[in-house]
Amino acid sequence: MELPLIALVLGMVVLGAIAQRVAGLGFAMLISPFLVIALGAHQGVFLVNICGVVSSAIIMPRVWKDIDWSMFRWLASFSVFGSVSGALLAGSLPQAPLSIIVGAVVLAALALSLILVRADVTLNGQFPKGSAGFLSGLTNALAGVGGPAVSAYAVLARWPQRPFAATLQPFFVVTGVVTVAMKFITTPDQLPPLPAWAWIGVAVFIWAGVLIGEQVQRVVTDRHARFFVLCFAFFGAITALVSGLRAL
Repeated sequence: MELPLIALVLGMVVLGAIAQRVAGLGFAMLISPFLVIALGAHQGVFLVNICGVVSSAIIMPRVWKDIDWSMFRWLASFSVFGSVSGALLAGSLPQAPLSIIVGAVVLAALALSLILVRADVTLNGQFPKGSAGFLSGLTNALAGVGGPAVSAYAVLARWPQRPFAATLQPFFVVTGVVTVAMKFITTPDQLPPLPAWAWIGVAVFIWAGVLIGEQVQRVVTDRHARFFVLCFAFFGAITALVSGLRAL
């Protein structure tokens, strides 16, 4: 992989980590479409899956005391089935349809985030919880974006933001590890051909992005940060969707 492309990947990774820390939105939704365009659908999603594990593992110790382990166990147990199914399905799809899926999933997530703000519905019971875990694992493996399903459940179930955000960190670690392991087993050739120093750089840039985001958070309002992230993610999703349609 050429140096300019590696620099682009590292830049997207740090930008996504900053946005996640400032706006509270998963950086996968922000960077997934752009990495799919830059690296191709399979390699782009694979890299997002790996980055998701790293970022959540870095954040998890910072929010340990707020994690709802009972909720984590329920969601994670169902997400495993979704992750395995999604990894097998993603490996069998050509580049163009997978690129379309990535763009469509991110667009659906953006629309859902706007609609649920005005929703007046409350979910109860175990079925919605299990469904959210399964769908999160499925979309994470397919498109690198596992947050929308559990975010929608959290809003409709009136799950408080602090324990929800904390619980997502070990949840995404488990979901991501299962997804990455399945892809290593079934489609190892789809791993992005980054040199060893670049993989180290990815981890360092994610860590740096989290730290920078903590500083930026003090001077940027949540409203402005979310507006920027939504606009940027919307542009990337449209571009990935159009790119996939043109390739077809």
